[in-house]
Amino acid sequence: MSSIIEVKNLSFAYAPHRRILEDVSFDVGAGAFLSVAGPNGAGKTTLLNLLCGLLGPQAGSIMIDTAPIQSYSARRLAQKIAVVRQEFVPVFDFTVVEVVSMARTPYLGTFGFDGKTDRDAINQALEITDTAQFARRSLRSLSGGERQRVFIARALAQNTAIMLLDEPTSFLDLKHQVGIYDLLKAAQLEKGKTIVAITHDINLAAQYCDQILLLTGRKPPMQGRENGAQNHPGYLIGKAKDIFSPEQIEKVFGVRVFAGKVGKENFFIPLGRFAKDSGQASIS
Repeated sequence: MSSIIEVKNLSFAYAPHRRILEDVSFDVGAGAFLSVAGPNGAGKTTLLNLLCGLLGPQAGSIMIDTAPIQSYSARRLAQKIAVVRQEFVPVFDFTVVEVVSMARTPYLGTFGFDGKTDRDAINQALEITDTAQFARRSLRSLSGGERQRVFIARALAQNTAIMLLDEPTSFLDLKHQVGIYDLLKAAQLEKGKTIVAITHDINLAAQYCDQILLLTGRKPPMQGRENGAQNHPGYLIGKAKDIFSPEQIEKVFGVRVFAGKVGKENFFIPLGRFAKDSGQASIS
């Protein structure tokens, strides 16, 4: 599988003594699903902003489809990468179809008129995400889960090879969390999309993603459970089974967990000091 995203020795700091990412290297294969996990402040959103060109690397390089990210104009980069930010309540009273239509801006001609290709992309995205049923409704009238599906529809209508998502299931209930990940997995498997999703839900990441990039923040290097995990200062990358373990999670997130197994993947339940079963829990 050829790499569509290549990150080499990437470093970034907001201030001289506030380094967020240091010497990070990883590749994402075309059509792969990568989850970026880690504690608050570890640099997850900063990494996403670097991958979409909102921030520039201070050291190292980012290649998008074999070309340096700096070589892309904003228009060309928007034809390669679609970004879905955290769920929010819109200020302006756009309809669903108007929001999804905005995704076609990078493809519009000089006079800004859309054509059949644009309309087909919009309609297909609405159908795939099951948002066509409220296409004419105001975005502000929708629930959080419905709005998030609209933003994913907009990303699909943008017709890019890469989709970047910043905590796409924030504020959503269990049904909508699973629904969003089902949508993303379908986009990967059926449309060949390359997906990079930031998440705090390591269980969903383990169930749906091909690889995990675990940013550890300022914590010292740690060893992966299996040989499949690559060990670097400040981060680990590999398959979920190689990255997530009760010991590793406690080191990175500072919380004890109970581990169980569903099918091939482990799942983890955090245990606080006053949790009912905190003193009884055993690691399986």
